[in-house]
Amino acid sequence: MRIVGLMSGTSYDGVDVVAAEFTADGDTLRLRPLGHRELAYPDDLRAEIGTLLPPAATTIEAVCRLDNRLGEVFAEAAAAGVDLAGGTADAVVSPGQTVFHWVEDGRVRGTLQLGAPARVAARVGVPVLHDLRSADVAAGGQGAPLVPAFDALLLDPAAGPRAALNLGGIANLTVVAPGAPVLGYDVGPANALLDAAARRFLDRPCDVDGARAAAGRVHEALLARLLAEPYYAAPPPKSTGKELFHGGYLDAALSGLGEPVGADDVLATLTELTARTVADACDRHRVAEVVAAGGGVRNPTLRARLAALGAGRWRLRTTDELGVPAQAKEAYAFALLGWLSWHGLPGAVPSVTGASRAAVLGSWTPAGPSATAPRPPAPRRLVVDA
Repeated sequence: MRIVGLMSGTSYDGVDVVAAEFTADGDTLRLRPLGHRELAYPDDLRAEIGTLLPPAATTIEAVCRLDNRLGEVFAEAAAAGVDLAGGTADAVVSPGQTVFHWVEDGRVRGTLQLGAPARVAARVGVPVLHDLRSADVAAGGQGAPLVPAFDALLLDPAAGPRAALNLGGIANLTVVAPGAPVLGYDVGPANALLDAAARRFLDRPCDVDGARAAAGRVHEALLARLLAEPYYAAPPPKSTGKELFHGGYLDAALSGLGEPVGADDVLATLTELTARTVADACDRHRVAEVVAAGGGVRNPTLRARLAALGAGRWRLRTTDELGVPAQAKEAYAFALLGWLSWHGLPGAVPSVTGASRAAVLGSWTPAGPSATAPRPPAPRRLVVDA
């Protein structure tokens, strides 16, 4: 079965597109990567997303316009994915762009992703799986993270406790260990605050290669304020996003210092924040190895700091060494969730999300798995039987 997977994360910088071929071999599922592309969002679309995200106010009109514009972008991405698949695919997984994750008193009440899946289905002509988080939320779960289903199948716990780390807008960690349930949760900001600082101080979407952070020094008072965030001390299951870690959050931390902090020092401090919170989580679970993926892997300053903090306790490597491109891992994970959903198999891991049951994820547009079944002739009249 050939599935196209799309992924646009909390950094909202573009869409990662993959095509994958899945073959079941007993209780082993074989994944053959067929290709990967990165499609950047245009600057005006990034700005449109940014003006809608919390804590900004918005309107239903703005949500509707963005939903349909994103649908067109995802439709183009899906078409590119079908090309990667050799011109034909059985399904597309389009999880959409998360614009709000409603967390109240530690419980997720709802989640909203935009991306007009009907536009995607109309473009590529195959069923599209979307809204992947809501079923887990309805079962009492966090609706995130969902990638641990992929990590749990990919990593072999027999070698000892291992962690899969994704460094996107938010840092997510999955831990597998012999004889223990899979554990996974959002650790905290990875690129979310770094990118907010880059936009604020550098007028750029990011600190390329962590160069400005490497030139700065950690501001200890700012770091202490940031590390005091209650989210870090909360036990899993837990999930977060830019509804918490956004530009205004950074502004509040800076304003409480009573002294200005240079751009390079802010970026160095935020890099240390990400590295410290991730390393603390890895140490807490006593992992022997951390397999990293996501856009943050391409930041040598962040990566070097993580490696230094783990030295002598855990080894840092990337998913590239396992055959999965680090930048494309989440898109491949969502393609896997599509395969599971197509076959009526759950994709959420209750020990990760806190749900009461393992949910089959997503909604299908237009027809779902039954699209391959024989169809009766179109009816020409309706008779009501008494």
